[in-house]
Amino acid sequence: MGLSRPSLAVHPFRATWYQVPWWRWAVRAVVAVVAAIAVLTVVTFCQVWWVGREDHRPTSDTLVVLGASQYNGRPSAVFAARLDHALELYRQGVAPNVITIGGKQPGDRYTEAEAGAAYLRRRGIPADRVIVIPEGSDTLGSLTAVAGVMNTRRWRSTVLVTDPWHSLRSRTMARDLGLDAATSPVTRGPAVHGVDTKVRYIIREGIGYRWYQLFHRASPPSATTRAV
Repeated sequence: MGLSRPSLAVHPFRATWYQVPWWRWAVRAVVAVVAAIAVLTVVTFCQVWWVGREDHRPTSDTLVVLGASQYNGRPSAVFAARLDHALELYRQGVAPNVITIGGKQPGDRYTEAEAGAAYLRRRGIPADRVIVIPEGSDTLGSLTAVAGVMNTRRWRSTVLVTDPWHSLRSRTMARDLGLDAATSPVTRGPAVHGVDTKVRYIIREGIGYRWYQLFHRASPPSATTRAV
Protein backbone atom coordinates (compact mmCIF):
# COMPACT_ATOMS: atom_id res chain seq x y z
CA MET A 1 0.00 0.00 0.00
CA GLY A 2 1.20 3.50 -0.84
CA LEU A 3 1.29 6.38 1.57
CA SER A 4 -1.84 8.48 1.61
CA ARG A 5 -1.49 12.08 0.50
CA PRO A 6 -2.39 14.87 2.92
CA SER A 7 -5.72 16.47 2.26
CA LEU A 8 -5.46 19.83 0.46
CA ALA A 9 -9.05 20.82 1.12
CA VAL A 10 -9.53 24.25 2.65
CA HIS A 11 -11.82 24.15 5.63
CA PRO A 12 -14.04 27.21 6.12
CA PHE A 13 -14.88 28.55 9.56
CA ARG A 14 -16.64 25.92 11.50
CA ALA A 15 -20.36 26.44 11.80
CA THR A 16 -20.03 26.61 15.56
CA TRP A 17 -18.22 29.97 15.18
CA TYR A 18 -21.49 31.46 13.95
CA GLN A 19 -23.73 29.60 16.35
CA VAL A 20 -23.24 31.84 19.35
CA PRO A 21 -25.66 33.84 21.48
CA TRP A 22 -26.68 37.23 20.13
CA TRP A 23 -24.93 39.03 22.94
CA ARG A 24 -21.57 37.68 21.79
CA TRP A 25 -22.18 39.20 18.36
CA ALA A 26 -23.00 42.48 20.09
CA VAL A 27 -19.75 42.32 22.05
CA ARG A 28 -17.80 41.60 18.89
CA ALA A 29 -19.42 44.55 17.12
CA VAL A 30 -18.71 46.90 20.01
CA VAL A 31 -15.09 45.78 20.22
CA ALA A 32 -14.65 46.29 16.46
CA VAL A 33 -16.17 49.79 16.59
CA VAL A 34 -14.08 50.80 19.61
CA ALA A 35 -10.91 49.50 17.94
CA ALA A 36 -11.70 51.40 14.73
CA ILE A 37 -12.35 54.63 16.64
CA ALA A 38 -9.14 54.21 18.62
CA VAL A 39 -7.07 53.70 15.47
CA LEU A 40 -8.72 56.66 13.70
CA THR A 41 -8.13 58.86 16.76
CA VAL A 42 -4.43 58.02 16.90
CA VAL A 43 -4.06 58.59 13.15
CA THR A 44 -5.81 61.97 13.40
CA PHE A 45 -3.63 63.23 16.24
CA CYS A 46 -0.52 62.06 14.37
CA GLN A 47 -1.67 63.96 11.27
CA VAL A 48 -2.18 67.16 13.27
CA TRP A 49 1.26 66.76 14.86
CA TRP A 50 3.02 65.92 11.59
CA VAL A 51 1.61 68.80 9.54
CA GLY A 52 2.34 71.11 12.48
CA ARG A 53 6.04 70.26 12.11
CA GLU A 54 6.13 71.18 8.42
CA ASP A 55 7.24 74.66 7.41
CA HIS A 56 6.64 75.49 3.75
CA ARG A 57 7.56 78.93 2.41
CA PRO A 58 6.97 78.91 -1.35
CA THR A 59 6.93 82.26 -3.12
CA SER A 60 3.24 83.19 -3.07
CA ASP A 61 0.79 85.94 -3.86
CA THR A 62 0.05 86.67 -0.23
CA LEU A 63 0.47 85.65 3.38
CA VAL A 64 -2.68 85.05 5.42
CA VAL A 65 -2.45 85.50 9.19
CA LEU A 66 -5.16 83.59 11.01
CA GLY A 67 -6.79 85.73 13.68
CA ALA A 68 -6.78 85.19 17.43
CA SER A 69 -7.88 87.16 20.46
CA GLN A 70 -7.15 90.87 20.75
CA TYR A 71 -7.76 93.24 23.62
CA ASN A 72 -8.81 96.78 22.68
CA GLY A 73 -6.58 96.67 19.61
CA ARG A 74 -3.69 94.86 21.30
CA PRO A 75 -3.05 91.37 19.91
CA SER A 76 -2.95 88.55 22.42
CA ALA A 77 0.32 86.69 22.93
CA VAL A 78 -0.85 83.94 20.57
CA PHE A 79 -1.87 86.46 17.91
CA ALA A 80 1.34 88.48 18.29
CA ALA A 81 3.40 85.34 17.70
CA ARG A 82 1.54 84.76 14.42
CA LEU A 83 1.99 88.37 13.34
CA ASP A 84 5.71 88.34 14.15
CA HIS A 85 6.13 85.19 12.07
CA ALA A 86 4.26 86.77 9.15
CA LEU A 87 6.51 89.83 9.45
CA GLU A 88 9.55 87.55 9.20
CA LEU A 89 8.17 85.84 6.09
CA TYR A 90 7.33 89.19 4.48
CA ARG A 91 10.86 90.48 5.06
CA GLN A 92 12.24 87.28 3.54
CA GLY A 93 10.28 88.00 0.35
CA VAL A 94 7.95 84.99 0.61
CA ALA A 95 5.01 87.18 -0.46
CA PRO A 96 4.53 90.88 -1.26
CA ASN A 97 1.19 91.15 0.56
CA VAL A 98 -0.23 90.20 3.95
CA ILE A 99 -3.89 89.54 4.71
CA THR A 100 -5.11 89.78 8.29
CA ILE A 101 -8.43 88.16 9.08
CA GLY A 102 -10.91 87.76 11.89
CA GLY A 103 -14.02 89.47 13.24
CA LYS A 104 -14.70 90.60 16.78
CA GLN A 105 -16.41 89.38 19.90
CA PRO A 106 -19.48 91.16 21.31
CA GLY A 107 -18.38 94.35 23.04
CA ASP A 108 -15.03 94.61 21.23
CA ARG A 109 -14.08 97.95 19.65
CA TYR A 110 -11.69 96.39 17.12
CA THR A 111 -11.73 93.30 14.97
CA GLU A 112 -8.89 90.80 15.05
CA ALA A 113 -8.07 91.75 11.46
CA GLU A 114 -7.81 95.47 12.31
CA ALA A 115 -5.66 94.83 15.37
CA GLY A 116 -3.36 92.59 13.35
CA ALA A 117 -3.04 95.06 10.49
CA ALA A 118 -2.18 97.93 12.84
CA TYR A 119 0.47 95.75 14.52
CA LEU A 120 2.15 94.98 11.18
CA ARG A 121 2.01 98.57 9.92
CA ARG A 122 3.69 99.82 13.10
CA ARG A 123 6.53 97.40 12.34
CA GLY A 124 7.19 98.66 8.86
CA ILE A 125 4.94 96.89 6.39
CA PRO A 126 3.48 99.54 4.02
CA ALA A 127 -0.22 100.15 4.57
CA ASP A 128 -1.06 99.31 0.95
CA ARG A 129 0.52 95.85 1.40
CA VAL A 130 -1.72 94.89 4.30
CA ILE A 131 -5.25 93.80 3.38
CA VAL A 132 -7.81 93.74 6.19
CA ILE A 133 -10.67 91.25 6.06
CA PRO A 134 -12.62 91.80 9.29
CA GLU A 135 -15.03 88.94 8.70
CA GLY A 136 -15.69 85.55 10.19
CA SER A 137 -16.12 84.30 13.72
CA ASP A 138 -14.31 81.04 12.95
CA THR A 139 -11.59 79.72 10.66
CA LEU A 140 -13.93 78.54 7.92
CA GLY A 141 -15.86 81.82 7.76
CA SER A 142 -12.68 83.87 7.65
CA LEU A 143 -11.03 81.73 4.97
CA THR A 144 -14.20 81.84 2.87
CA ALA A 145 -13.93 85.64 2.91
CA VAL A 146 -10.22 85.39 2.05
CA ALA A 147 -10.98 83.17 -0.95
CA GLY A 148 -13.45 85.76 -2.23
CA VAL A 149 -10.94 88.61 -1.98
CA MET A 150 -8.14 86.57 -3.52
CA ASN A 151 -10.34 85.52 -6.43
CA THR A 152 -11.24 89.16 -7.07
CA ARG A 153 -7.55 90.09 -7.18
CA ARG A 154 -6.68 86.98 -9.22
CA TRP A 155 -4.44 85.65 -6.48
CA ARG A 156 -4.20 81.89 -6.12
CA SER A 157 -1.28 81.04 -3.85
CA THR A 158 -0.92 81.75 -0.16
CA VAL A 159 1.06 80.79 2.89
CA LEU A 160 -1.09 80.43 5.98
CA VAL A 161 0.46 81.65 9.22
CA THR A 162 -0.99 80.11 12.35
CA ASP A 163 -0.14 77.82 15.26
CA PRO A 164 1.39 74.42 14.39
CA TRP A 165 -1.61 72.44 15.56
CA HIS A 166 -4.03 74.63 13.60
CA SER A 167 -2.15 74.11 10.34
CA LEU A 168 -3.81 70.92 9.11
CA ARG A 169 -7.39 72.10 9.58
CA SER A 170 -6.82 75.59 8.14
CA ARG A 171 -4.86 74.24 5.16
CA THR A 172 -7.56 71.69 4.41
CA MET A 173 -10.25 74.37 4.48
CA ALA A 174 -8.24 76.73 2.28
CA ARG A 175 -7.58 74.05 -0.32
CA ASP A 176 -11.23 73.04 -0.31
CA LEU A 177 -12.00 76.67 -1.14
CA GLY A 178 -9.79 76.45 -4.21
CA LEU A 179 -6.67 78.14 -2.85
CA ASP A 180 -3.13 76.91 -3.42
CA ALA A 181 -2.31 76.94 0.28
CA ALA A 182 0.84 76.06 2.19
CA THR A 183 1.48 76.50 5.91
CA SER A 184 4.31 78.08 7.86
CA PRO A 185 3.49 77.67 11.56
CA VAL A 186 4.87 79.77 14.38
CA THR A 187 7.76 78.44 16.45
CA ARG A 188 7.39 80.81 19.38
CA GLY A 189 4.56 81.85 21.67
CA PRO A 190 2.18 80.27 24.20
CA ALA A 191 0.78 77.73 21.73
CA VAL A 192 4.10 75.89 21.46
CA HIS A 193 5.29 76.06 25.07
CA GLY A 194 4.80 73.12 27.42
CA VAL A 195 3.85 69.53 26.73
CA ASP A 196 0.42 69.94 28.35
CA THR A 197 -0.38 72.91 26.10
CA LYS A 198 0.70 71.02 22.98
CA VAL A 199 -1.36 67.97 23.92
CA ARG A 200 -4.43 70.10 24.63
CA TYR A 201 -4.16 71.92 21.30
CA ILE A 202 -3.53 68.72 19.34
CA ILE A 203 -6.60 67.05 20.85
CA ARG A 204 -8.77 70.10 20.18
CA GLU A 205 -7.56 70.45 16.60
CA GLY A 206 -7.89 66.73 15.95
CA ILE A 207 -11.55 66.90 16.95
CA GLY A 208 -12.06 70.05 14.88
CA TYR A 209 -10.41 68.51 11.83
CA ARG A 210 -12.57 65.39 11.85
CA TRP A 211 -15.68 67.48 12.53
CA TYR A 212 -14.91 69.55 9.45
CA GLN A 213 -14.26 66.45 7.35
CA LEU A 214 -17.58 64.93 8.37
CA PHE A 215 -19.81 67.99 8.14
CA HIS A 216 -17.78 70.63 6.23
CA ARG A 217 -18.60 73.05 8.98
CA ALA A 218 -16.51 74.91 11.52
CA SER A 219 -15.94 73.34 14.92
CA PRO A 220 -18.82 73.57 17.40
CA PRO A 221 -18.41 76.43 19.89
CA SER A 222 -17.86 73.95 22.74
CA ALA A 223 -14.66 72.74 21.01
CA THR A 224 -13.05 76.17 20.73
CA THR A 225 -11.05 78.17 23.26
CA ARG A 226 -10.00 81.80 23.34
CA ALA A 227 -6.33 82.54 22.79
CA VAL A 228 -4.31 84.01 25.62
